[in-house]
Amino acid sequence: MNALGLIVFFAYTPALILLWYFYNKDRLEPEPKAYVVGTFLLGGTLSIGVALLFESLLVPRWGFWGFLFPTSAFYLALVAGVVEEPAKALSVYVLPYLRGQIDGIMDGLLYGVAAGLGFAATENFLYGLGYGLHVTMFRALLTPIAHATWAGLVGAGLGLKAEGKVDSVGSFLLTAMMLHFTWDYFAFMGMVAPVYDTILIFLLILNVWILRYLLMLGETEELNKWWYYYLRGGFR
Repeated sequence: MNALGLIVFFAYTPALILLWYFYNKDRLEPEPKAYVVGTFLLGGTLSIGVALLFESLLVPRWGFWGFLFPTSAFYLALVAGVVEEPAKALSVYVLPYLRGQIDGIMDGLLYGVAAGLGFAATENFLYGLGYGLHVTMFRALLTPIAHATWAGLVGAGLGLKAEGKVDSVGSFLLTAMMLHFTWDYFAFMGMVAPVYDTILIFLLILNVWILRYLLMLGETEELNKWWYYYLRGGFR
């Protein structure tokens, strides 16, 4: 396999494995595969495109407004969090949410994870093209889980909104932005002082815990729904 093939493999394989895992966790009321795959693809195309557009205007090294904005780890991390989380949420909103496919936490989590994994896969592919295979291989161990967590959090919020349990997903989106900013800030600082990389380990554990907690909430809610429809004489 040539270098390009290896970049594609390490960029997309971890994301697809995680997507398969989460899809199989949604056992009681499985979502249509076409919508799950479609959301994954939108995360890797629409969301990436939107993020690149806005980051090209806001990040000094790419944009033509560079003289207005000083380059710093804080600023770069802030732009990434503020731009990329709404971009991923857009893919969840325009396909499964507007089509009425999200009606609970598990649905929203699955579609959010799909969008986040699609975004992470394409981002890792682009990093590989720009900086080499070794960068994609390193990122493949970390960023799929991170992006899946942040987008999954917003997706779970959309699930609660679809149920009428919350009026807005603003707090979920803000939390995702803050988690993303914190992750990127210490990742950028790690380029200067490797000691900061150790903080990423704790942040990775936090992301895994958040995913597991959301999954537990979704499974509990699905089980309650299952018993409700069963007692009424059949599942919907």
